[in-house]
Amino acid sequence: MYISDKYDVIVIGAGHAGVEAALAAARMGCKTLLATLSLDNIALMPCNPSVGGPAKGHLVREIDALGGQMGLSTDEACIQMRMLNTGKGYAVHALRAQADKPFYHVLMKKIVENQANLDVKQLMIDKLHVRNDEVVGVEAETGEFFEAYSVILATGTYLRGRIVYGEVNYEAGPNGLRSANKLSNSLLESGVELMRFKTGTPARLDARTLDYSKMEIQAGDEKTRNFSFMSTITEREQVPCWLTYTNKLTHDIINENINLSGMFNGLVEGVGPRYCPSIESKIVRFADKERHQLFVEPEGRNTNEMYIQGMSTSLPADVQLKFLQTIPGLENAKMMRPGYAIDYDCLDPLQLQASLEHKNIKGLFSAGQANGSSGYEEAAAQGLMAGINAVRKLQGKEAFVLGRNEAYIGVLIDDLVTKGTNEPYRMMTSRAEYRLLLRQDNADLRLTEKGREIGLVDDKRYEAFTEKRTSLERAIHYLGGTYINPTDENNAKLVEIGTTPVKTGLSLLELLRRKELNYDKLKSVFTMPEVSDLVEEQAEIFAKYEGYIKKQKSAVEKTLKLENKLIPAAFDYTKIKELSSEAMEKLDKVKPVSIGQASRISGVSPADISVLMIALEVNRQKGEQSEL
Repeated sequence: MYISDKYDVIVIGAGHAGVEAALAAARMGCKTLLATLSLDNIALMPCNPSVGGPAKGHLVREIDALGGQMGLSTDEACIQMRMLNTGKGYAVHALRAQADKPFYHVLMKKIVENQANLDVKQLMIDKLHVRNDEVVGVEAETGEFFEAYSVILATGTYLRGRIVYGEVNYEAGPNGLRSANKLSNSLLESGVELMRFKTGTPARLDARTLDYSKMEIQAGDEKTRNFSFMSTITEREQVPCWLTYTNKLTHDIINENINLSGMFNGLVEGVGPRYCPSIESKIVRFADKERHQLFVEPEGRNTNEMYIQGMSTSLPADVQLKFLQTIPGLENAKMMRPGYAIDYDCLDPLQLQASLEHKNIKGLFSAGQANGSSGYEEAAAQGLMAGINAVRKLQGKEAFVLGRNEAYIGVLIDDLVTKGTNEPYRMMTSRAEYRLLLRQDNADLRLTEKGREIGLVDDKRYEAFTEKRTSLERAIHYLGGTYINPTDENNAKLVEIGTTPVKTGLSLLELLRRKELNYDKLKSVFTMPEVSDLVEEQAEIFAKYEGYIKKQKSAVEKTLKLENKLIPAAFDYTKIKELSSEAMEKLDKVKPVSIGQASRISGVSPADISVLMIALEVNRQKGEQSEL
């Protein structure tokens, strides 16, 4: 072993978490190494060729607002964009993009390779070096030793990864790449607790062998949309997706062969994702359902591979083809890649602080599927935060932690480090208690100032942001101060746009609160500020939800009182005999930083919180008396 180089930050893994972590660290001025098993694997999408969707789209917008990369690259690689949940309230509107999978990788590879302060190397990292409970570097299989002040684990599903379908099982990561076996042992030797999880992917079919006339077309939105507030894309040639369904014959074939599935024959060890189950699990769990929907999605503009969303499986390859050919439009399908399950090691996230640093190993951070989460977006969000906090630790600054009231990123990380997870964690809008405040449309208003303070938002982005914010403030001021009086002319205009006349003067802002009105309708008959579509949308949301937003902000203020009641790091929960045994055990393991965090720990009841608050007050009074 010889010392090859010294870095401020080393990132192990170049998936979505690793790329964001490495870019953040390098852009904040630290000498950074991004170590990947394969340079052809950077920002690979091993499963679904899409980014965004419910809650996940919120994460992408937040990553972008903080100065991350995912949104910009998705917009550039996008082959179809849709806004989901438009029939529901603005809080759950969610942008979803079909990405050109190979092109997304090419874009990200080019970005990391040309980023100042960042070295990208193809390395198998075998060992984490820890001295006196502090990271000092990593060792590669080549014998090279790289010194580092901080190491970020972004290993995805590669730690002791094992592919399973039918009786086929072999050590590998996604797409047949090598698995990292020695690193798992090194982590265990260093005192890191590991769990075993499972995920999976469906077969890829040859687009030329499908009959699209038997499927329902799923086109993108006519309106051009982007994830990034900095994207200037105004036109996009879109590629359609297709909808089809399983049927009784499909289900019969799966049931007849269920014992051959890796999920049911004992070969799969890990716990799978409840919210993205295999087709075998769907058939067993929802036996009364006559059919399940499947989305047939292109993997890119220049490939024939089609991804069959909703058909993840670990059945043998021949069985996969047999049941796929029972589905309308897929009768003559040729399979280019079989679906498979993958077992892998990951950290128990309860070992991590809210900064994503390990509680007992200084300088060791972890992000993405290495923390028990699932999804590209969840991984990228954690990677960004881990990269930021690794740098801030080196700078001697306080960790950057987002509250549950500030971002979906805050909800994601707090859930992981406070509640832990016994299955691959997926972000959903239902997990956020302040959804109306955390809309995807206002991510820049919530987080760009924070990104600027951190050092990731450059002048160009900040100028665009401040221009938009000023435009919105002026528009709302104008709307609130401009009154429409009950004249015959004004009331005729209101009737013309489908709303009732006014009896007393109402401001344009008050009119905009009416359910049947929107900004465009009012603008068609009254003088309104000429602003961008995004500002129009946010002004409309402000008008319609102002009362609800005020109520939610009031609820946040009450919650923050508990968040501000801090618990000393060395507080001994085992001495509080009035706590339930489960609460004592959970509190001692998680070591919450505040009463608010303690109250969210699974197994800690309101009664336990009351006991804890009394104990803390007694502890505080004793401390004051000892100082006298």
